Amino acid sequence: MLAALRKYLILPKLIRLSWSAPKNRTMAWDRYWAGIARTGARSDVLWDSGTDHELLGYRDVLQRHFDPSLPVVDVGCGHGAFSRALTAFSPQVLGVDVSANAVARARDESAGVEGVSYLARDMTEPGAASGLVGSTDANVFVRGVLHVLTPADQAALMENLRQLVGARGTVFLAETNFQGNPVEYVAHLGASLRSIPAPLELAIRTLPMPGHFGPQELARVMPRDRWTLVEDGAATIETNPLMDAGGNSRIPGYFAVLKAKDPDAGR
Repeated sequence: MLAALRKYLILPKLIRLSWSAPKNRTMAWDRYWAGIARTGARSDVLWDSGTDHELLGYRDVLQRHFDPSLPVVDVGCGHGAFSRALTAFSPQVLGVDVSANAVARARDESAGVEGVSYLARDMTEPGAASGLVGSTDANVFVRGVLHVLTPADQAALMENLRQLVGARGTVFLAETNFQGNPVEYVAHLGASLRSIPAPLELAIRTLPMPGHFGPQELARVMPRDRWTLVEDGAATIETNPLMDAGGNSRIPGYFAVLKAKDPDAGR
């Protein structure tokens, strides 16, 4: 019992570290990406594994459900690692992120990569899907976005995605679904009273504390008259391998595949 409770001694330290995190979401993410020095194999980014291993785990699902004739929009693209890899599924990939600093970095890191472009836009804003890919429908890839949004912003994002996919596109989402509390979450990623891995500390200092997103959360933001759940299941979210010596850089996750419904059908 005492050993299980010992991890909670880190709570005052977590509160101190997170005290200065901006409350404005756009400002928080811009500040975070401005502080990133390295991505890839020795990344400062908490959720950057430096490999395409996680995406390869989704490959069969994406090939089953993404129409290869449609563009792919990577929502919450960050520095563009997934956007670049998604060119294997479509000749046109658009990475979108709320942070202009993230988009600038993604453009720099994607120099010479064919078929990928980037745009800074808040996809929770009304009408944010308008004009993203012209007049066509799109497939949408969302990895690790919904679990850091408020329920209201989750619902707003889902409505914009419904507009974006149209009749032919598909949404694939993969989200962190760790069921413990925030202290247990950071402990899982290697935080202790003695030390906190640098990529994790930067996220704590800069960003709001994340939640989790699984079947129950999806049901709340997926009105049955607007969405069809095609497939879902467990996923593994891969984070920075530098998290701790024990290799606890994988987080339990959840994936879902969605198709939009015509809300006026059957009336």
